[in-house]
Amino acid sequence: MKTYIALLRGINVSGQKKIIMADLKIMFEELGCTSVSTYIQSGNIVFQHKKDMLTLTDIIKKEILTQFGFDVPVLVLTREMLTTIYDNNPFLKRLEAKEIEEKKMYFTLLSRMPDHKDIEDVESTTARSGNEEFVIAKDVVYFYAANGYGKTKLNNNFFEKKLQSTATTRNLKTVIKLLELSKLD
Repeated sequence: MKTYIALLRGINVSGQKKIIMADLKIMFEELGCTSVSTYIQSGNIVFQHKKDMLTLTDIIKKEILTQFGFDVPVLVLTREMLTTIYDNNPFLKRLEAKEIEEKKMYFTLLSRMPDHKDIEDVESTTARSGNEEFVIAKDVVYFYAANGYGKTKLNNNFFEKKLQSTATTRNLKTVIKLLELSKLD
């Protein structure tokens, strides 16, 4: 059994696409997943399964549509992948030195690597407000929202549109918690 982390985009946000986590956990178990645990209401599920990531992504996406009636983007990662994303955070040293606030650090995870031209366009044309900073690396955007995520124009939808990739964003606290929960192997 391999440990996976499923990230669902856009559920339980402002009363939209409501899914009770206990029901989601049952759905995962019905799909043959074991050691299923959820974290907060925004669609973070840690589980184990024998199948590969791409197969699981399709199965989970289809089952959510069948059981709950929502077309929800699903991103499935291994614990190793999320660990690498965390370890490669270009803001990590500044976070550790308390130069920047942990609560303003975000990870926008992309379903695929964006085209090099799209990355260049975003980096060269994006007007950043205040002290906002971001680094696009492979399939993740590391984003420091100095003014808070609720006030930025550089949100999940922005990066998703500009980089032409389905995306979902998690804060640093959630990434750390998912890494802790996924120590199942």
